[in-house]
Amino acid sequence: MGDVINLNRFRKGRDKGARAQEADANRRKFGRTKAERTAEEQDEARHKALLDGAKRED
Repeated sequence: MGDVINLNRFRKGRDKGARAQEADANRRKFGRTKAERTAEEQDEARHKALLDGAKRED
């Protein structure tokens, strides 16, 4: 015979895992300081300017 499981505990555990994954994704997406965001924006602008400066006209 199989093990007896509590379906409520199983369901709550599954839901808790899904919420944890969503929280982790939100921490990565929104969990940066203003200084980190501005530094990243400046870095992207610097890279874009470098690529635009090296572009040859067709």
